[in-house]
Amino acid sequence: MSWLQSIPVSLQTIVLLVLSNVFMTIAWYGHLKNLATAPWYVAALISWGIALCEYLLQVPANRIGYTQFSVAQLKIMQEVITLSVFVPFAVFYLDQPLKWDFLWAGLCMVGAVYFIFRGA
Repeated sequence: MSWLQSIPVSLQTIVLLVLSNVFMTIAWYGHLKNLATAPWYVAALISWGIALCEYLLQVPANRIGYTQFSVAQLKIMQEVITLSVFVPFAVFYLDQPLKWDFLWAGLCMVGAVYFIFRGA
């Protein structure tokens, strides 16, 4: 991933976390639509394979990010990105209704980001 070295550390971290969360969301929830009739162990094995891709992006993201961010900041970034990836996936891929609860959860995450980063 040498192309990442020309990008600021903060952006490297965010890009890798977004990509890892796409894989994570597919691994955790994609089988609910694609493999609904398959045995659970088939869905688990396929999800595990997809999750490997997630870890191959998430581990470098945290290692790179830890050079600039605290562990708490990395965790909050991860949670915000997770919600940002999950909501569109749930609405557009899994055909779940868009609820006001998503907005309220997002606002709570904004508050968490504020409190974790305010002293930085």
